[in-house]
Amino acid sequence: MPTLNFKGKSFVQNHHLAVKYHQLVPMKEKSLTEKVSLHDNLVIQGDNLKALKALLPNYGGKVKVVFIDPPYNTGNEGWIYNDRVNSPMITEWLGKTVDKDDLTRHDKWLCMMTPRLKLIKELMAPDGIIAVAIDDNEIFHLGSLMDEVFGPLNKLACAPWQAEPSGGKEKTRLRSGHEYVMIYHNGDISSLSQEERSTGKLDRQDKWGKYRKGRELRKWGGTSSREDRQGQWYPLKTPTGATVYPYKNDGSEGHWRWGKNQKMKAIIEEPEVAHWELSPYDEGVLVNGERERWVPFEKIRDAKKSVGWSTWLDSYGFNADATRTLKELFGKKIFDTPKPIQLVEWIISLHEDENALVLDSFSGSGSTAHAVLNLNYEDEGDRKFILVEMEPDIADITRERVHRVIQGEPKFGSKDQRIINGVGGTFSYFELGDPIEMESILHGENFPSYADLARYLFYTATGEEFDPNQLNEEENFIGSSKDYDAYLLYKPDVEYLKNTALTLERARKFAAKSGKKSLVFAPAKFVDTHTLLELRVDYCQLPFEIYKLKG
Repeated sequence: MPTLNFKGKSFVQNHHLAVKYHQLVPMKEKSLTEKVSLHDNLVIQGDNLKALKALLPNYGGKVKVVFIDPPYNTGNEGWIYNDRVNSPMITEWLGKTVDKDDLTRHDKWLCMMTPRLKLIKELMAPDGIIAVAIDDNEIFHLGSLMDEVFGPLNKLACAPWQAEPSGGKEKTRLRSGHEYVMIYHNGDISSLSQEERSTGKLDRQDKWGKYRKGRELRKWGGTSSREDRQGQWYPLKTPTGATVYPYKNDGSEGHWRWGKNQKMKAIIEEPEVAHWELSPYDEGVLVNGERERWVPFEKIRDAKKSVGWSTWLDSYGFNADATRTLKELFGKKIFDTPKPIQLVEWIISLHEDENALVLDSFSGSGSTAHAVLNLNYEDEGDRKFILVEMEPDIADITRERVHRVIQGEPKFGSKDQRIINGVGGTFSYFELGDPIEMESILHGENFPSYADLARYLFYTATGEEFDPNQLNEEENFIGSSKDYDAYLLYKPDVEYLKNTALTLERARKFAAKSGKKSLVFAPAKFVDTHTLLELRVDYCQLPFEIYKLKG
């Protein structure tokens, strides 16, 4: 594979590892939810490199879809390189606008993108996909960089997107009118959805006309159990009057593809809207004394069958559509380069998981959140979004757009009922806070909260997601991993930290909790290593020697 070389590459290759974990500070007054939570839809204001690192303890390996629209590096965008990399050359770049006359602008762009893509990869699930919008200025550099980070065999497409049907405003050269969407997967292609396109045969008939049997209306796959979507476990009536539930072939409880509204509403009101067949359970399985049950399928009334995505994107919205949407929400154009929600909806729909976590770390006007909320409204999915925006004034636009999409905005003449009435939902707003900076804690400054330090320690020690619901500060318990029950002796108080240690009494108490080994974080220990070994307690000194502070 060809190697991509650029100035500063050796300094940024591992810079993502040196980025400090930062606190995420909840902002109740800017949220739209009863309870601000890191497990809600998220809008985060702050540097996206630091924010991506801050998300790792909760979302490492969880993100199913990434869509980012980074600076195209045209020389007219006014972006500034601000990553504090340990390099005199790169230090010289800090705070300077990257313009057309900058002979290192491609190097700076690659130095900016490299650590962000590496952190995004850490956040992605094995079956995750990433789509990056770009134009001719950096398309070749981006392709080489994506090959290095994700692997050339994981490339799905370099899809041209027709952004301007007239060809754009370029007067001095060929007017392309298109941009690109570079799409890669993260190693597992099994969740890539398929598109049905014309050429099928309508071979059945009902009172409404011809149709073809479509997909089963019971959900299949890895998130098909009742507990995955409790709201999609409910009875349906067959045309014969029988009552059926979405039992799986092995007799366990599953769920329907959608809830009671939208697509299933018509079937609830008129069972013959679905196609019904008797289907047996697995051999030897009985449910309520029966070996088979009625199963509903979609009825397809247009000729669709063949599969495969077209990657010439000429019917997924134009720049003008994106601007029109903003005007329908705000009454004017308030952002220069929005992406049309149709395009982002298509990208999200490439992943078949209707509960997918969707990340956009260059969120701009918030098109990604709008697309997620629209798709959930249409198919009753439970996708969540995480948006990150660095500039506070743009983050205010992002937040306000999400608010209006959820609650509705009837004032500006939209004909879209979703915009007029709102599509529902919640979001929590966070600002990037102080780093979990051990040196400053030595001086009694910038103490992280108990929960923030617990999140940081649990993830870095176990590599597993931190679950705030397991946290019990009174019992010093911060969570259970595959191998450990983890405990933390900590308060954001210098005197407590100078006078607290893992004692024999505490070690015995922690060891008695379960059959797992215990992992204890504390400023000091007053127990010998042999005793801890017998108790199956692993001691980790807090990553600062606070107990040595002098009063």
